[in-house]
Amino acid sequence: MGQPHSEDEGAVAEAEAEAAEISTPDQPLGRLGKRLDRRSPFFIGMTAAAGVAVTYGVIQLLAGAAHILILVGLALFLAIGMEPAVSWLARHRFPRWLAVTTVFVVAVAAVGGFLAAAIPVLVEQATALVTKAPDYLRQAQDHNTLLGRLNERFHLQQGIESLLSLGSGLTGGVLGAGKAVFGVLTDTLILIVLTIYFVAGLPRIRATIYRLIPHSRRPRAILIGDNIFAKVGGYVLGNLAVSVIAGVLTLIWLLIFGVPYAALLAITVAVLDLVPVVGSVVAGVLVSLVALTVSLPVCLATVGFFVVYRLVEDYLLVPKIIGTALKVPALVTVVAVLLGGALLGVIGALVAIPVAAAILLLAEEVLYPRLDQA
Repeated sequence: MGQPHSEDEGAVAEAEAEAAEISTPDQPLGRLGKRLDRRSPFFIGMTAAAGVAVTYGVIQLLAGAAHILILVGLALFLAIGMEPAVSWLARHRFPRWLAVTTVFVVAVAAVGGFLAAAIPVLVEQATALVTKAPDYLRQAQDHNTLLGRLNERFHLQQGIESLLSLGSGLTGGVLGAGKAVFGVLTDTLILIVLTIYFVAGLPRIRATIYRLIPHSRRPRAILIGDNIFAKVGGYVLGNLAVSVIAGVLTLIWLLIFGVPYAALLAITVAVLDLVPVVGSVVAGVLVSLVALTVSLPVCLATVGFFVVYRLVEDYLLVPKIIGTALKVPALVTVVAVLLGGALLGVIGALVAIPVAAAILLLAEEVLYPRLDQA
């Protein structure tokens, strides 16, 4: 039993003697040893296993923090959208902090004034809708009325009841609805705070991102990155302006023809119009169904109004307000919105077009030239 112990001591003593020889005043801990053999099966196996473990851990981390990451991404998206207004004020001798404060004060004042004017009307019209709901239900069940015949053919009542039951199941009753409202308010507050911080620190964030790029590639990366930021900013402000126009024109149309719940429907149209491609279609169908309660000619006229407005929006408002800078083909737009909606819901549909524009720009400026030279 003593022999192995002496052999171990001898091996360690030999290594200690060699360590004393390689230790010099310039390199007291010795010179760097040879690299590990990267072709060694052990090294390859350990590297592959570590890569799998790290990848799995990152995926689990992203999945666990998906909700917060979506809020962070949306806040950054909104911050980039507000940057043109802040930069315009900064160019007119506003300090950065004052420009950010001014933009947010104006935004909060606009939203607060809109809510103060709209909430009483919305409450009144929503109450009227609830009051008249039984009457609409009786008409839907009466086969002698137009609404009843449509219900018999297209099963409108069953579809509405299934949506309502799905909504009640998702919210879990009053307690679930309270939790949902609290969650929305909390997410909104977090989103506002994050957006403020992102807007205030966007120049520093921009510089940090560009510092991560090698020096030789940094100038071109700055040109491409700033182009993407400009596209996102123009899209956010332009899309908001187009949605406001959609809501105002809808309100005027509904008031002219005496369609009930005009303010409620106009706000719904403005919100839904923020979602590209499908938002205005859903809004048009919803408003046309409500117009059907007035008369069939008013319903058909409302359908025609939304068809005409959609053409005007696509070929006049969007090119003039948002511009052609995005340069996203129609097919790519539809596919991007569908994929964004499937992955991230409404938020994904909202950011799908500028993300698609950024990907197309990177492909045209980086991917395609390299493939052509390969």
